[in-house]
Amino acid sequence: MPKALVIVESPAKAKTINKYLGRDFKVVASMGHVRDLPKSKLGVDVDAGFEPEYVVIPDRQKVIKELKEAAKGSDEIYVATDPDREGEAIGWHLAEELGAKKKVHRLMFNEITKKAILEAIKHPGEIDMRMVDAQQARRVLDRLVGYKISPILWDKVRRGLSAGRVQSVTLKLICDREREIEAFVPEEYWNITARLADGPEPNGVEFEARLARKNDAAIKVRSDAVAKQVLSDLERAAFVVSSVAMKERRKNPVPPFITSKLQQASRFPVKKTMMIAQQLYEGIQLPDEEAPIGLITYMRTDSVRVADQALDEVRQHIRENFGEPFVPEQANRYRLKASAQDAHEAIRPTSMAYHPDSVRVHLSADQYYLYRLIWNRFVASQMTPAVFDDTTVEITADAYLFRAKGSVPKFAGWLAVYGQATAEAEESERTEKPATPATGAQASDSDDDATSGTLPALTEGQPLENRGITPDQKFTQPPARYNEGSLVKALEENGIGRPSTYASIISVLQARDYVNKVDGRFRPTILGRRLVDKLLHPVFDDILDVEYTARMEDRLDEIEKGKAEYKETLETFYKSFKKDLKRAAKEMPSFKEGQPTGVKCDKCGEGEMVEKAGKFGIFLACSRYPDCDNTKELEPADAQGTDELDETCENCGRPMVVKRGRFGMFLACTGYPECKTTRKIISTKQGVAAAKPDQILDEKCPNCGRNLVIKQGRFGEFTACTGYPECKYVKQKLTGVKCPKDGGDIAERKSRRGKVFYGCVNYPKCDFTLWNKPLPEEKCPKCGWEFLTEKITKRHGRQLICANEECGYSREAPLAEEVAVTT
Repeated sequence: MPKALVIVESPAKAKTINKYLGRDFKVVASMGHVRDLPKSKLGVDVDAGFEPEYVVIPDRQKVIKELKEAAKGSDEIYVATDPDREGEAIGWHLAEELGAKKKVHRLMFNEITKKAILEAIKHPGEIDMRMVDAQQARRVLDRLVGYKISPILWDKVRRGLSAGRVQSVTLKLICDREREIEAFVPEEYWNITARLADGPEPNGVEFEARLARKNDAAIKVRSDAVAKQVLSDLERAAFVVSSVAMKERRKNPVPPFITSKLQQASRFPVKKTMMIAQQLYEGIQLPDEEAPIGLITYMRTDSVRVADQALDEVRQHIRENFGEPFVPEQANRYRLKASAQDAHEAIRPTSMAYHPDSVRVHLSADQYYLYRLIWNRFVASQMTPAVFDDTTVEITADAYLFRAKGSVPKFAGWLAVYGQATAEAEESERTEKPATPATGAQASDSDDDATSGTLPALTEGQPLENRGITPDQKFTQPPARYNEGSLVKALEENGIGRPSTYASIISVLQARDYVNKVDGRFRPTILGRRLVDKLLHPVFDDILDVEYTARMEDRLDEIEKGKAEYKETLETFYKSFKKDLKRAAKEMPSFKEGQPTGVKCDKCGEGEMVEKAGKFGIFLACSRYPDCDNTKELEPADAQGTDELDETCENCGRPMVVKRGRFGMFLACTGYPECKTTRKIISTKQGVAAAKPDQILDEKCPNCGRNLVIKQGRFGEFTACTGYPECKYVKQKLTGVKCPKDGGDIAERKSRRGKVFYGCVNYPKCDFTLWNKPLPEEKCPKCGWEFLTEKITKRHGRQLICANEECGYSREAPLAEEVAVTT
């Protein structure tokens, strides 16, 4: 009979910990929360100090019964739920349900390793009621907002809508960004670039310089006429080097990941990132270990603090694998944000013994990617700065001054961790501005406008050969719509919500049809915009106020720290919220009755078209209904420009009209149901356009012999069999390169976000993938790998890189005219 009962949240965690503790312990899983507020009513007694009414979650009745039985035969009871507010609250709910006959101890650990678990058992604590109160306050606040506002929305619009304390202000951020985009007026500007050489052909080395000044004043070319005037002025100008400035620049490493930064840096959606991180935290079975090993520390944290033992271990790893010059004199320690909760360390590997490559065979492709991301960031954070030699050359041409900048790596520093994975390093760095460590690393010089590349050796007064001046017309761009990473960054910077809630916030906004995800970015629907602009903002301005929401988050933190009281915090909030609820019931406009638009009905000519709410959102209807049944779909946010589409059906010749379906806008033949032809509407740089009609090819399907057809899919053009769905053959774009893992062909593919990558045709049996295009023409001259890969960016130009990550070979190569440059 076990002497002690240990309760954790998940079965995977229970399995790992059970092997560490042995026979005297029984480890069971609660499967997450066991109690919550009832769904059928508010469940909060407002008049009794906001006392919550908890009920056992129906799906957990059996779990509670089993836990009570196990507790009867145990001398000690421990709760080892996650070390955060939610985990603390789950532990408290478990203690309440199991009764007060035996004292319930609290086990806290930041990583699931044998050492951490045994240490926690030696030093058990008690449930922290301040953390429980903070979680309860958040839960009650969210329940008050959701259960008090939502019924008003059902009355004014339709059932199924909801408002949330954090959800609604997040929706407002997305709507505000859409208004900025709509109000944006592009401005024309021109880049004037001179292609210069330090000597005559064929020996002169070419480089580019950009126009910067005229007559000692900054020049901005705003029109074609001005650009032509500049070119005319420079026709006979002599280009002479006026100054050459060289300086050393240091680029500091960034801190190890906190939750929000990991969500931003990961190529996965937020929800998937957290799911995979949970797997790495709870444990992976390795062949030489008696139990699954937690590979990373707890993944919900906003602290960049690292334990001294981990710092010693990573510094030794750097010393052995990179050399003494890569180890700072002191460990790099990063400053915490003022609002950070310092309960847990930064996200890091639990041990430097488990290098990503050594455990790769035991991980899925997704687990390996995320673990390597965390590993590289942690190791890099404890290395010396990268050093560059920057050169700035100024060139005079009569009254004009051109400027060229070059940057040459001098010492790799922390960038050595990433090797040729420069995209990963840049993406990791973009999650935040490089922070200056409190100790250990030197401050870096500014690297504004620095570009990577080389310049020829130039001297002051040296004449240069003009090999052509190119005017490049451009237009300023509106702010980009939020994707998941940038939305998380905005929420974090504004202090809205907590990283653990971001995934659920994003999911709810999409599930309620308040936003659509178009090309990986969020656009508010008409329903979402009306909810913010017409329904919530006029009355619940506090709920939609970013600063107010951030202050409330701070207040919840103060409850946890013992600086604020649960009851007082809720009373202060509810006092004004109660008044807003009364106003809303009277003043909130009704979309059931219809909201006037000032537009006459084009069918009857008498009624006014009004906005009404239906099952699929907001639509236009004649105010004289039922005498006039005219209705129109209100143009959604993702259909601007569709009124300009003038397409005819390729099968019957009838006009095609814009319709809206589950997956967005599309064109349908007006001859429906006799003709069921449809076409996709695609986004282009110029706006929206109709996808090309299906193009039947003479080429035959290798599987069934029927003709192949070029079709337009969700992720672009593809070639498939006309016999679909009986024949599901899809022609793949082969690269001519064989997979190094199983010998299969490597083909061009597209991710869900439409990004091109390259993978083995034998997927899912083989998971080999590349982001860079493989080239069959040349083996690696350094390690003999079968092929090189091609990477092209505006910053670095064209690079040929060895596909073997351990090799590190790369070289610059000429850029062919037909190759598109990516950013």
